[in-house]
Amino acid sequence: MRDAPTAGKTPAQADFRPPAAQPDPAAANPAGLLRRAAPGGGPGRLARILANVTGAAGAAFFAHATLQFYLRTHQIIGAGFFAEQLWFVIAFLIRRPPKAASRHPGGWLLAFGGTFAGVLFRPVGLHLQWGIDAGLGLQVLGLAICGLSLAALGRSFGFVPADRGLAARGPYSVVRHPLYASYVVLQAGYLLQSMALWNIAVMVVATACNIGRILAEERLLGASAAYAAYRQRVRWRLLPGLW
Repeated sequence: MRDAPTAGKTPAQADFRPPAAQPDPAAANPAGLLRRAAPGGGPGRLARILANVTGAAGAAFFAHATLQFYLRTHQIIGAGFFAEQLWFVIAFLIRRPPKAASRHPGGWLLAFGGTFAGVLFRPVGLHLQWGIDAGLGLQVLGLAICGLSLAALGRSFGFVPADRGLAARGPYSVVRHPLYASYVVLQAGYLLQSMALWNIAVMVVATACNIGRILAEERLLGASAAYAAYRQRVRWRLLPGLW
């Protein structure tokens, strides 16, 4: 029976087990939970560099894990996940400073849960052949959506709710949060390959975190006229026809 690669972030994590307008300050930041980027250098610039390097290092760790998975199993999907993680490394290093960013701890927790809950998936439960095949197809689709989303984001890539400029091309012309949609597709693929109550619970938690993440991001951008116009053009947040 083939190994079932982990969805959401990498296929080998199971083995490790481990430009928008500024929101109005009075209306969008009543509790002082929105941090606006200060011009110039200083401690703020150093903090951004440290955050970017830390994010890139985390992605590099997962890239190494996926490379080991590919070298061990010779499954092409492993090479796809390795390329995805390398792209995340680059995205962290080249992303532009935010015009504004949330400092609410809830936004950080949701971002962490939505991004890393996938490490809790386990290759347990039922491994039916049709599920393995269908799951592989979903994972390939999810990787494609993820790659196109990262390409469309460019230097606007972020981790927590922030304003780094408006991306509206490619998959962002279909749904407003296609990168998170790719997580859902990837995780659904893994769930089909390893059908277990534990994995269902992991996917529910990860998806709930990403839904909360979406709502937090849209609250931050709510006062932007450009984002309001974008919401009028692109109706769906995550999955066309559903939400």
